[in-house]
Amino acid sequence: MTDAVEFSDLPLAPALFQGLDALGHVRMTPVQAQALPHLLEGRDLIAQAPTGSGKTAAFGLALLQRLDLADIRVQALVLCPTRELADQVAKNVRKLATGLPNMKLLTLFGGVALGPQLASLEHPPHVVVGTPGRVQELLRKKALDLRAVRVLVLDEADRMLDMGFEEPIREIIKATPKDRQTLLFSATYPEAIRDVARASMREPVEVTVEGAADAAPIEQRFYDVEPADKPAALAGLLIEQGGDSAVVFCNMRRDTEEVVASLTHLGFTALALHGDMEQRDREEVLVRFSNRSCGVLVASDVAARGLDVEDLGVVVNYDVPHDADTYVHRIGRTGRAGRQGTALTLCTPREQPRLRVIEEALGLQIVPRRPPLAALRANVGMRAPMVTLRIDGGRTDKLRPGDIVGALTGDARLKADAIGKIAVFPTRSYVAIARAQADRALARLQEGRIKAKKFRVRRL
Repeated sequence: MTDAVEFSDLPLAPALFQGLDALGHVRMTPVQAQALPHLLEGRDLIAQAPTGSGKTAAFGLALLQRLDLADIRVQALVLCPTRELADQVAKNVRKLATGLPNMKLLTLFGGVALGPQLASLEHPPHVVVGTPGRVQELLRKKALDLRAVRVLVLDEADRMLDMGFEEPIREIIKATPKDRQTLLFSATYPEAIRDVARASMREPVEVTVEGAADAAPIEQRFYDVEPADKPAALAGLLIEQGGDSAVVFCNMRRDTEEVVASLTHLGFTALALHGDMEQRDREEVLVRFSNRSCGVLVASDVAARGLDVEDLGVVVNYDVPHDADTYVHRIGRTGRAGRQGTALTLCTPREQPRLRVIEEALGLQIVPRRPPLAALRANVGMRAPMVTLRIDGGRTDKLRPGDIVGALTGDARLKADAIGKIAVFPTRSYVAIARAQADRALARLQEGRIKAKKFRVRRL
């Protein structure tokens, strides 16, 4: 089959072009061009594609195209390895469905109360995006009916298997119809993935897109460092890079907190993201990072799955990852949408064997250099340009972003350019304010009202 070049070359439902416009998609990425013609024909598909390749829009368009909105049953299921990725996929599919006003989508993942999810399932959605553990749990409780599923998507299948989800995935697949369309997306294609594919797919088309290290303009640099110098080296690299958005990866969860403590002492605005955090805390960290009120996100690998920042300038490997696949996933967070990205890796003498494995697997020629070492004193780091205020009111209170802007530019007399991103959740809202104006904005919101109502407001 000849690959399509433009979305307009495809037999897409007219309503889906509104969603493409909402997401700003103009030309197809390689994985979209290769996969979508087959997907729209109803073929099963295995796509080996890196993070940031546009795969979510590819399978999102395919499953939305097949929905019958008059049929109030679960017709599409997307399984993701983590809560963050499930949330990101759900947001993108909702945007793609802008022209389908009656489409209902539900996210199902652990770490949050089961009750609200059970209540939501009493009125079945058309699309479910979830993690295997929670989907399996709801299936066993007979709260989730998958007998009408037309499209099943396994997103980042390699990571789901790495995390021990093979048994839940197999159980979930058995609960879906045999004549469904199955789409499997994976950055790597190990034997365990091939086993799942053989057991669950019918003559799948195979599509391969170049790895993240080749597909994005990412400059990769490596630094020899003694263990005792790692905090100074990290600070030196962040100062040298400038900018206000960096992700630092650690191999161990406990190290993320230690690195954050070190960076905070030096004056950086840094937050940790790891799997032991409560869901609400994780959401707040991601909100603050995306709205530029946190400059450095220090993350474990699992917690950062699904992290999608539009203009992330630099990724730092504080520890050398254990394998090449993890390295590719990490650096794929930068250099998105054709922008220049930078990936920096600190390597101690004990980590040299891991670096050799990555070098050989990816065909790199690594020439380590010495890192700049920052003085370990207070205020050498850069503060984030924004501050986040949390308002204890949200969609259930009929709050909209425009209401918050109105209160800030009206009663608080802030200029519009001092107001950053606004995120509205069911019971709370977040607004980014320029750091110099944050105290005034907080005081005015605490004293005043939003939509004639008094809300509790605090600074994060």
